[in-house]
Amino acid sequence: MPLSREKKEKYFEKLKGFMAKFNKCFLVSVDNVASKQMAQIRYACRNMSPEPAEVCMGKNTMMRKIINEFLEENPEHGFTKILPLIKGNVGFVFTNGDLGAVKEILEENRVPAPARAGSVAPVRVIVPAGPTGCDPGQTSFFQALQIATKIAKGQIEILNDVYLVEIGEKVGASEAALLQKLDIRPFTYGLVIEQVYDDGALFSPKVLDMTNEVLIAKFGDVVKKVAAAGMVLGQTSLATLPHFMAHAFNNCVAMAIECVDVAFTEAAPYKAAVGVKPEKPAEEEKPAEEAAPAPAPAAAADY
Repeated sequence: MPLSREKKEKYFEKLKGFMAKFNKCFLVSVDNVASKQMAQIRYACRNMSPEPAEVCMGKNTMMRKIINEFLEENPEHGFTKILPLIKGNVGFVFTNGDLGAVKEILEENRVPAPARAGSVAPVRVIVPAGPTGCDPGQTSFFQALQIATKIAKGQIEILNDVYLVEIGEKVGASEAALLQKLDIRPFTYGLVIEQVYDDGALFSPKVLDMTNEVLIAKFGDVVKKVAAAGMVLGQTSLATLPHFMAHAFNNCVAMAIECVDVAFTEAAPYKAAVGVKPEKPAEEEKPAEEAAPAPAPAAAADY
C-alpha cells in the first residue's frame, strides 16, 4: 500500500532528524523478521538506558532520496559511506550510546524458526544421534535420506550425528520434512548487523566482539615483536629500553660476582645465592701520629 504524501513527509523528517541527532548506527538486514518480532525489538531499543536506540525502516528508494537530500545540506557528513550499501531488505538502528549494548539487545531478540524448504541455511544443520520418537513404519523415510538407523524400544533411533545442511546451501523438501518431524528448529531470525557506522567511520560488526582483554593481548604481541627487532638491530626505543636496562644490570651483577672487590647493594642477594661472601672493607690506615715534641730540658738547678 503506497504511503500518502503526509506520511512520506513525516518519514522524511523522521529519518533526517535521526541522522542529525545520532552519530552512531547499525545497518541491519531484516530478512525473515515478523512484524510482532520487529515491534518487540523497537520496544527493547527505546527502553534502553541511559541512551535509547531507534529503529528506522523504509523503502530503499525513499531512504536513498532522504540521505541524498541530507548530504546536500551536510556535504561533510559520514553517511556518504553508507549510501552505496542500501541494497536489499535493510534498515537502520540509531544510537548515541554504547554500540555493544545495542548489539546485545538485537541478539537477545532473535527467535528460533523452522527450516523451510528453499530457504538458505545461515548455519550448519546437524541432526543429533539418538531416539527420534518415530515408529518403525517410517524407516523408509530415513533410508531415502541415507541416514543410518536402528529400531530400539519400539522407535527409530539415529546411530550417528547427521550433517544435514551446510552453511549457504538451500534446504530441500525432504530435509525440511525431517526437521519438522523431529521438531528441530535450527535457525534463528532477527536483525542481522551488516555494517557499523560510528561518527564517520564504517567497519565490520566483528570489531565489536573484541574485548579490552583481546586488544591488550594483541597490543602486547606487537610490542614484543617491535622489542625483538629493536634488540637485534641495537635500536633504543620505549619497547627495547627495559630490555637494555635489564641486560646492563645483569652484566653489572656478573662483574660483582667475579670481582670480589666490586660490590653494590643490588648485587648482594645474587652474590649470596652463588655463595660469594662479601669481604669486609679494608680498614683505612690511620695517619701516623706526629712525634710528640721532646720535653724541654729542665733548667739546671742552682747550686
